[in-house]
Amino acid sequence: MMSVPVLSLLETRVLGVLIEKQHTVPDTYPLTLNALVSGCNQKTSRDPVIEASEAEVQAAVDRLKSASMVMESSGGRVMRYAQNFGKALGVPPQSAALLAVLFLRGPQTAGELRINSERLHRFGDILSVEAFLNELAERKEGALVRELAKAPGARETRWVHLLSGEPAALPAAPDTSAHSESLTVSEVAAMKAQIASLESEVASLKEAVARLTRDLGA
Repeated sequence: MMSVPVLSLLETRVLGVLIEKQHTVPDTYPLTLNALVSGCNQKTSRDPVIEASEAEVQAAVDRLKSASMVMESSGGRVMRYAQNFGKALGVPPQSAALLAVLFLRGPQTAGELRINSERLHRFGDILSVEAFLNELAERKEGALVRELAKAPGARETRWVHLLSGEPAALPAAPDTSAHSESLTVSEVAAMKAQIASLESEVASLKEAVARLTRDLGA
């Protein structure tokens, strides 16, 4: 089991995409470099949104390969990449799912993590999410997450991953005051779940079109 690495934003984004797509589009996993670039630059379910070049993503993949977090396979006409993150750091799939969502979407509350990780692992309740977060925060090999101090006016604390080092500053909590009176927690959760389902369908359609294009030689 390796010690806690320090990864760049793009390296954590690559890992997050690989973990996400392994669950959401298993038919096209492992991913080609092209699919990986698209996943990194995706406009939805990403915070921050980035514009990484193919060369930049390839360099990030190469660094992750040297750390045994990514594996390369040469099946078919192009190289494909799979994540080995959980085994490399010795964390279970549930924890890897939570870290992937933190890599992709930035700091979140336990409730947000439960909703946003539903396609990767379905947690029974928020207590289960918090149990895995606490385990990640208390690892003897080095903490992988930290619970941030509660922001002024916030009802819940948020969690941040530490694989890119200590956060430079505590991110401000999103302002939801304008919606707090009109939307209940369950309504917000239902909306997020519906959005996640639509995003999954769109991703699957994109992969199917890409696969059809490759088969037709277009």
